[in-house]
Amino acid sequence: MTSEPDLMPTDAIAALLRRGGLVPAGIEPIFVPLTGGVASDIWRVDAGQRSFAVKRALPKLRVAADWRAPVSRNAAEADWLRIAARLVPGCVPEILFHDPASGLFAMDFLPPESFPVWKAQLRDGKVDVAFASSVGRALARIHAATAGDGEVAKRFALDDTFHAIRLEPYLEATARKHPAVADRLFALSRGTLGRHQALVHGDVSPKNILVGPKGPVFLDAECAWYGDPAFDLAFCLNHLLLKCVWNPGAATALLASFDALKDAYAGTETQTRAAHLLPALMLARIDGKSPVEYIVRDEDRDLVRGVALPLVANPPVSLDAVRDAWAARLSRTQRSGP
Repeated sequence: MTSEPDLMPTDAIAALLRRGGLVPAGIEPIFVPLTGGVASDIWRVDAGQRSFAVKRALPKLRVAADWRAPVSRNAAEADWLRIAARLVPGCVPEILFHDPASGLFAMDFLPPESFPVWKAQLRDGKVDVAFASSVGRALARIHAATAGDGEVAKRFALDDTFHAIRLEPYLEATARKHPAVADRLFALSRGTLGRHQALVHGDVSPKNILVGPKGPVFLDAECAWYGDPAFDLAFCLNHLLLKCVWNPGAATALLASFDALKDAYAGTETQTRAAHLLPALMLARIDGKSPVEYIVRDEDRDLVRGVALPLVANPPVSLDAVRDAWAARLSRTQRSGP
């Protein structure tokens, strides 16, 4: 078996799945590529009467920048999913098979007609404030239940991985493009990495959350780490703000969703740290290694920079301060017109 997971052919994966009992003898599985990931290959696998999903980590992410990360993150993701399933039943797909040596696992396939992607709903203007609140509650439960857990901390002592796939490409790469606030961004990176408080998902984005019949279903925990829960909160809230540019007609509802998620999460100390991270992450999604694909006009990028840079330089006292600064800039932009 090759040591390069990105070169591993699907027939080798099929052999693993057979040994794991997911593919019956005499059945040739069909691999259907699924979209949405830059860090992994993801397929729906149809094997006879059964369908499931397979995810395999890539050593080099599919972005323009040279962004590499250890494939061992696949094992951390599987562990995060198992823990989350225990703490918030139904909030993740079930793990069906895991082969750490190959950097892959199989899980339930959740059909999009029953489990639409939250990002797609936001794009289409279907903004459910109550659902945003449920995301905040679920995150808070996972963070609270793992806070101070020495065993979980040991299993997810992954500072190097989190730095490689989150802090360096977001905060530090952005610092190199903005010398005036570079010291502040590097300090945020160091401070975040140095806090080990709870189990963090690391990529709480609407593209990684399904709108399930009974609440949110979290995917793609490749960045799982025992660290600062403020990162998860700020990361998700950031997307609700930026999507106001993507879908201006839904901006009022998106800001209400921001408020609902924040209020459902609670936790004053965590929210203060999240307020410091939030403008830095806004800036990172414009000028870091992983810019959002839906902000493409220079004037929209400048809009984000115009809010984020002053708040990075002079850290806000609360998440409300970030939200209010963003809402005010959006309002001025709308009044001035094209």
